[in-house]
Amino acid sequence: MSPRSLFWIPVAVRFALVFATGLAGYYVWDLKSGLILALLVLTAMVITQLRYMYQLSLWLDNPEEVRLSDGWGSWTEIFAKLYRLRREDQKNRNELAEWLSRFRQAMSQLPDGVVIMDDVLFLEWCNPVAEKQLGLSLATDTGMRVTNLIRSPDFIDYIILGRYEEPLTLTLGERKLIVRLIPFENRRQILVSHDVTEFDRLERMRRDFIANASHELRTPLTVINGFLEIAMSEPDLDPSIRQQHLKLMAEQGKRMQSRVEDMLALTRLESIEYPVREELLDMHAMLEQIKAEAQALSGGRHAIKLEFNGPDVKGSPDELRSAISNLVSNAVRYTPEGGSITLHWRDAEAGPRFTVEDNGLGILPEHIGRLTERFYRVDKSRSRETQGTGLGLAIVKHVLMRHNASLQVESQPGKGSQFTIQFPGSARVLKLA
Repeated sequence: MSPRSLFWIPVAVRFALVFATGLAGYYVWDLKSGLILALLVLTAMVITQLRYMYQLSLWLDNPEEVRLSDGWGSWTEIFAKLYRLRREDQKNRNELAEWLSRFRQAMSQLPDGVVIMDDVLFLEWCNPVAEKQLGLSLATDTGMRVTNLIRSPDFIDYIILGRYEEPLTLTLGERKLIVRLIPFENRRQILVSHDVTEFDRLERMRRDFIANASHELRTPLTVINGFLEIAMSEPDLDPSIRQQHLKLMAEQGKRMQSRVEDMLALTRLESIEYPVREELLDMHAMLEQIKAEAQALSGGRHAIKLEFNGPDVKGSPDELRSAISNLVSNAVRYTPEGGSITLHWRDAEAGPRFTVEDNGLGILPEHIGRLTERFYRVDKSRSRETQGTGLGLAIVKHVLMRHNASLQVESQPGKGSQFTIQFPGSARVLKLA
């Protein structure tokens, strides 16, 4: 028996009662009056049932806005059960919406990109990291095929071949990504992307560092060993030649020692075991001393001046002196004879600022971003002439990081360069009047 037929059972019972009432009324009143009364009662009951059915129809179409009455008879129980089902359904919907919100919030906080697609690769959802890494937009790309949005032949081949057990290394612009497609459920797929650009850059820097360090140490060792072999094989070597060899060996030994000391300095600066010891620095006295050292290094070949109009700062005297001295000595080394070098110390809204400005050879734009890499040289032949180690600006970078400062470089080939150290405002120490 169907639920619809069960619904009419109470109606039939009521109809029988009314009929019985009318039949009894035949003995009390006349037959005509009884039938009229029974017909009126039956009509009222039918109208009531129709009204409740109409209310139920309206409620089923729009349960959010339409409210059912308490009902009468069996309708009271029916409406009560419907309300309970409605409350349970609403509770389940709220819980589902809450879990969905938590899921999306968790996915949005992941460092990796997450893209959810259907079985034919139409975009359903993605987190902000995936938008940034893969060039997607959840607002405008939802419902579009992902292979039309990520235009990479390698990615399309990866999708077509279906070898999802292995990740794909994908290059998009300047980013290097590791992507993996993970099927789940029957009609869903997840695309996960991991950015390895920085890791790849650091790995390349590590390889370059090992190669460059080996090269830098091998060259002086080769010179020293060569002269030692000559000295051992020719005991009667002319004293003047022997003295010349000893001088060259000493120079190469100092060069090797300088590189080792710079590498140890970098290691110390990167270590958390050596926190910054802040002291009050007399910037005017420090910069005057650095200026004097620069003039001695220049040997009168450059015009060097200091413009001082700034406060003292807090920091490590040895580290900051090393960083500023590196910038000034580089300006002396890479500025042709007759050039000018100006040291500026001034206060700014963002914090104290030191700038060394020269009118030297300048630097091409493609080199500026890599100047602070270890052993990176703009011109290797020029670095050999100036005895540069390739570690000076790397030391400057790490010193400034330890002091929450930054290095800014502006340069034009043939016109000169400006290297600026921007200190934070918290480093400023104002002198009392």
